[in-house]
Amino acid sequence: MSGFEASWLALRTPADARARSLELETALRDELRQALHAGFPHVRPWLAADLACGTGSNVVRLAPRLPGPQRWRLVDSDDALLRHARERCVGLVDAAGAPAHATVERADLAGPALEAACAGARLVTASALLDLVSAAWLDRLASACARAGAIALCVLDYDGRRSCAPADPDDAAAHAAFDAHQRRDKGFGPALGPDACVRAAAAFAARGYRVRRARSDWQLDAADAADAALQRELLRGWAAAAIEAVPGERGRFEGWLERRLAHVDAGRSVLLVGHEDLLAIPGGRDS
Repeated sequence: MSGFEASWLALRTPADARARSLELETALRDELRQALHAGFPHVRPWLAADLACGTGSNVVRLAPRLPGPQRWRLVDSDDALLRHARERCVGLVDAAGAPAHATVERADLAGPALEAACAGARLVTASALLDLVSAAWLDRLASACARAGAIALCVLDYDGRRSCAPADPDDAAAHAAFDAHQRRDKGFGPALGPDACVRAAAAFAARGYRVRRARSDWQLDAADAADAALQRELLRGWAAAAIEAVPGERGRFEGWLERRLAHVDAGRSVLLVGHEDLLAIPGGRDS
């Protein structure tokens, strides 16, 4: 899998926190509470697996919002990110303030480690992962969750919607080239990119899951310093991907980037990046 720098993950964390669906998090909490009251799991604490955990932001957010006792298995292929995740999970607690145990595991989720990571889990989570994987890998994920009887919460996956203001004549070309790059192999086979959200919903529904989806868009205003910093890195990444996808348009995309960064520096740039969150609960039909 293509790696991400801890600095980039830290930069995006505030925007992620604003964007995530509180409605789906509440539904997840309620589902787990009902399951616990019904006597599952028989052996406590219940297990959650966070796939491609990065620096642990997903776990740090979810654990205090969910009932315990709970333990987390954080899986990633990057040793440096796992060190960050281990440090961030020190003192992790559940919704009642009781300690929530977390362990980190280095594994390549492109291989059999995916099934091993999901085994025995009551909850499987991932953040900004599904748009990087192939349809075949996504089917493996849904099957692994179904075998475990696990709820799945996948958040902040790019769905292809984007807008930039002020508008630029080359926005559409840059966005199309970026989306083409998104579909390249990121280590899991040809990536689904902006098709991931629809494909994920279908994969879980086909395995008897009740599926709920909610938008979790980034809305970034360069009048805010943190948003401006994220916009700069985001735009540079978009331009680099667009140039890699269509090398013959390098000059065009470099000019586009220069103009877009000028809007950021002037504090007038507003970006929307469309994401979706998905909650899949075993034992029902797609909703």
